[in-house]
Amino acid sequence: MANEEFALASVGPRLRALRNQRGTTLTQLAEVTGISVSTLSRLESGGRKPTLELLLPLARAFQVSLDELVDAPATADPRVHPRPIVRHGVTFLPLTRRPGGLQAFKQILPPNTPSGDGEQQTHEGYEWLYVLSGRLRLRLGEHDLILTPGEVAEFDTRIPHRVSNPGPGVTEVLSLFGPQGERLHVRARPTTK
Repeated sequence: MANEEFALASVGPRLRALRNQRGTTLTQLAEVTGISVSTLSRLESGGRKPTLELLLPLARAFQVSLDELVDAPATADPRVHPRPIVRHGVTFLPLTRRPGGLQAFKQILPPNTPSGDGEQQTHEGYEWLYVLSGRLRLRLGEHDLILTPGEVAEFDTRIPHRVSNPGPGVTEVLSLFGPQGERLHVRARPTTK
């Protein structure tokens, strides 16, 4: 029980340190989280006990896990155990556990998946793709590219885009996605003619 009380007591100073590291004011944090300035101030000073209801929006705002926010002891097994997500026939294996921020996925696309020449989509973010095996069709704006193993593409997802596997075999892709438009350092751009 003493360890739990110590962990709760250390949340306030950790919140203050995170906020100061990011150069955020209490008012700015209140706007992002919906938690009042006075509650945030009391949390930081130890005058208010942290609850899950308060910690979840703070973890999202600081883009850290809840465990990191409360300084939970490290688990014995650091491996990520992905739970597959299947959308339109494509299997996504999450390779990161960090909420928000940059996310890593392994994508497995069976031949001719998704089917057809469907409509290109747009959304906020920035994506980096690395083809591990097979062939990946990337339609990006006016460009229609076939990427093969070892090729990389990086693009702003506000540009209309669609990825698919033209076949004949399974395609495996490593994908890094930044929902707030975080960019990576490798650049791959179509050549101009």
